[in-house]
Amino acid sequence: MGDDLNKTPATRPAQNSAIDAFLEKARSVTDSRASRGRLIFALDATMSRQPTWDLAQSIQGEMFRTTAAQGGLDVQLVYFRGFGECRASRFVSGGEGLGALMAKISCRGGKTQIGRVLSHALDETRAQRVGALVYIGDAMEENPDALASTAGELGLLGLKAFMFQEGADLETQRAYREIARLTGGAHVAFDSSAPRRLAELLGAAAAYAVGGMLALERRAERGEGAARLLLSQMGAR
Repeated sequence: MGDDLNKTPATRPAQNSAIDAFLEKARSVTDSRASRGRLIFALDATMSRQPTWDLAQSIQGEMFRTTAAQGGLDVQLVYFRGFGECRASRFVSGGEGLGALMAKISCRGGKTQIGRVLSHALDETRAQRVGALVYIGDAMEENPDALASTAGELGLLGLKAFMFQEGADLETQRAYREIARLTGGAHVAFDSSAPRRLAELLGAAAAYAVGGMLALERRAERGEGAARLLLSQMGAR
């Protein structure tokens, strides 16, 4: 500040103008980065899940299409299969990239590893904000109390889990609902024979990951059923 005060009146305005231009450019870069959402897309890739994996691969582009006008979305694929295999990809910024990753993976026999998915989401969120966790599965073969404990930690960090359940197994339903409740997210059942429903749910969850509750509310006001369904659970907390 002392140096600036020593400038002549003719010099200061030019310098201030240059500084203002620099700050405005910096703000625009920051805003652009901040507007992009980050979403963890987790799937059960055990043997029975191949048809649903193929379905998810074919419709995952809905998440990117939905959020393009909001600033864009980066998605990380997380999956488990086989004997203790649980992996996470890098974050990708387009449906083609995510589709290419999914195309390289085949489902294998094994038990669920939802706990590892939740723990991974916890680590990612502690490192850098994640807008939402989407999980697609049809089973739960773990200790529900342990899952609830990790879900509670996610809730404290503000990461909402959207638990999309194929089928109607009651034990699975109870566990998924509790994870959703503890994180402030939502649990919704779907039928793989009606792929449009799942695509709409993915789009609504992605919109939340980028724009939060306001984005979901706007979609609901436009009459989008998936957004209304998620809001009905999230608003009931």
